[in-house]
Amino acid sequence: MALLCPSARLPAQAGGDLRQHAAGRFTFVAGARDEAMARALLASAAERDTFPGLPRPASPVVVMIAPDARRFRDWAGAGAPEWGAAVALPARRLVVMQGRAGNSSAGDPVRVLRHELAHLALHEFLGDKPPRWFDEGYASVAAGEWGRDELLATSVALAMRRGRTLAQLDSGFEGGAVTAEATYALAWRAVEEMQALDPDRGLTLLFRYWREVPRLDLAVRRAYGVTLDGFEKRWQDRTRARYGALAVAADLTLATLFFLALLAPLHLMRRRRDRRRLEQMRAADVLAEQRARETAIDELLRTIPPRQPPPSAAAPDRDVPET
Repeated sequence: MALLCPSARLPAQAGGDLRQHAAGRFTFVAGARDEAMARALLASAAERDTFPGLPRPASPVVVMIAPDARRFRDWAGAGAPEWGAAVALPARRLVVMQGRAGNSSAGDPVRVLRHELAHLALHEFLGDKPPRWFDEGYASVAAGEWGRDELLATSVALAMRRGRTLAQLDSGFEGGAVTAEATYALAWRAVEEMQALDPDRGLTLLFRYWREVPRLDLAVRRAYGVTLDGFEKRWQDRTRARYGALAVAADLTLATLFFLALLAPLHLMRRRRDRRRLEQMRAADVLAEQRARETAIDELLRTIPPRQPPPSAAAPDRDVPET
């Protein structure tokens, strides 16, 4: 994830193993392992050096590609969160980003770099006027981070939350990775919604008027004919209407999975208990059947008369003739 980090710093001696690659207003500094990446990013930055609603930037920019996590943390400064993939210093026209050693959470380097360059372009034209939510939301829109849309579509807490104001978004960037991701998604949605107020010119008039007036609410009224409060309500309502049904469905699915996971052990315990009871019942049935069979045999034996003893083997008495 990319972010704006005013506390980032570049040490006086970045390291002798780093080399420079320059073209146009860009200078990339990278180690030998990241040279191919630096050249590819340099070409991409020079080719796409315009940003929505803003004139073409002119200030020189230095992009430092950190060869490892230690040097990224060192160059990014203490203010950069652990989940950050890149930081931008508008006052110094500097970007620090992770190189090939970055993990998968570092994201697409081309998109991450464009996010950071959008910060610099916005500050080049407007200075420090943009609030944090607009700054991050604009950089996300300029970088084409459409994945923010998917996050909103899968979180009912984001899409359906009532009373969340634009000003309250700023504190969300200071939370952990999950909270920050949610806040980036809502900020992206707000700037995208503001850009859609003028389908032909997008943010062009807003930036022109904002440069002339001190506050965003005045620029919004002049550019779009609505108040900032009116736009905020539109953003809230349309976000809930657009993502509410999908978010509820996704949230119900997650809730169902949660309860299934919670109830699964209880279901297994009940099945084991029922199986034991069934085995006990079967054993009792077998025993009862055996006893009934034995009883039936005993009753049958009682109906059979006792066997008579056989006649004696002695000869019968006979009359003996007289002599």
